Amino acid sequence: MMAPLESSEPFSVLGGPLHHAGRWLGLVRGETNTVLLGIALGWGPWLLILGLALIEGIADRMLSMALVAAHARLLIVIPLIFISESWVTPRMSACVATIARYGVVSPDDRPALDAEVARTRRWANWWWPEVVCLILAVLLDVTGSRLQTYGESSTYDPARDSLSFLVYVHVGLLVFRVLVFRTVWKLALWGWFLWRVSRLDLQLIAGHPDRAGGLGSLEGVHERFAPLAAALSVLECAALAESIATGTLAVTAVYPTLALLLLLDGVLFLGPLLVFTDKLWAGRTKGVGLYNGLAARYVKEFEAKWLESTSQDELLGTPDLQSLADLANAVSVVKGMRWITIGPRLLTIMTVAVVGPLMPLFLFRYPLAELAQKFFSKLVGF
Repeated sequence: MMAPLESSEPFSVLGGPLHHAGRWLGLVRGETNTVLLGIALGWGPWLLILGLALIEGIADRMLSMALVAAHARLLIVIPLIFISESWVTPRMSACVATIARYGVVSPDDRPALDAEVARTRRWANWWWPEVVCLILAVLLDVTGSRLQTYGESSTYDPARDSLSFLVYVHVGLLVFRVLVFRTVWKLALWGWFLWRVSRLDLQLIAGHPDRAGGLGSLEGVHERFAPLAAALSVLECAALAESIATGTLAVTAVYPTLALLLLLDGVLFLGPLLVFTDKLWAGRTKGVGLYNGLAARYVKEFEAKWLESTSQDELLGTPDLQSLADLANAVSVVKGMRWITIGPRLLTIMTVAVVGPLMPLFLFRYPLAELAQKFFSKLVGF
């Protein structure tokens, strides 16, 4: 067994001014738990906006369906971003350590892996990417550019001249956009690291039980992006609800949005795993050849020993039969090796995370009271 990862610090994509500020304020627990930071950044502006709305006497307007996405961005989406960040970062570190510890990377390339870990941590701690995120968010605010073509609260409307709405547009929405850009940067950093690792000399194990040559732990990492995928769906659901409630969009717009969300989530959360496809395919091809050769030699010797034997007493209790069955199972495992590190469990989790938050939109088309009435009628036979 090889020695543990030699890097002085575990792998992490956390860092930068916001993370350091959260640690200084005591909002980051145990280096990676940033949930409190997300709650402060989301719920803090929301409470300020609600307080101003109460003072101005327009709380009913601020809580209307036409502004539901404004509340979703601050109360749900921002915390979900940090929940995903807190959940996935420790798994990333464990995954990288596992790859190093169990020889997935060749001994000659271990220094290169350590260098990639150190480089990623250094890039994660750069200050300028988050400054660029802030500049982009400010430019969108100043120019009034929209991040999407629907949703009543995605940009400033001069008709809404209340102080609470101005604070939402120029503070809440600004914070939200900065965090969206920051999240894209962190995802890009992780994707770049995976691509660099995929170019190393990987010694994939064709007979590994994870059916991914020893890279199965990557699937566990990407399962923990589910809260982030759900955050995207919540945002889209709320924005669509705003437009549907104001009559500017039909309920049928849900279907193309769902398709686009599935495509987007596939690119963001499954796409990075495809960088290992060529190595996995080569490992499977090599493994099938080696195991088929081993199986052919064993079966040949088994037949020579037992099929020509006339003594049944010798056959009873022999371990050769069990070994033959074990070999057949091993060959099946090798032939079942996937050429992508994406399994049914990951696909199911991501699909649920995307589709689930969009379900409330169907209540616009099928009101809950109407559905309950139809169900009751069917139940009692009327």
